[in-house]
Amino acid sequence: MVDTESESEKKQALVEHLRELRSCLIVSLGAVCLCFLLCYSVIEPLANWFFAPLAGVLPQDTSLIFSSYQEGFFFI
Repeated sequence: MVDTESESEKKQALVEHLRELRSCLIVSLGAVCLCFLLCYSVIEPLANWFFAPLAGVLPQDTSLIFSSYQEGFFFI
């Protein structure tokens, strides 16, 4: 009978660990989403700052052209 009590305690402990893991994953996902939104809100001023030297040497009435979607993210 002692063995069944220890097994039920182990099962309960596992369930508690899974609940804690779930709550930690939810908090982590929320933090990642919040940080993404914060970074996304400052991407335009940051990109302008990085592109300023290149934009300074471009001829007038021209702009930067990216030939694929991901090229805009490789400005660093």
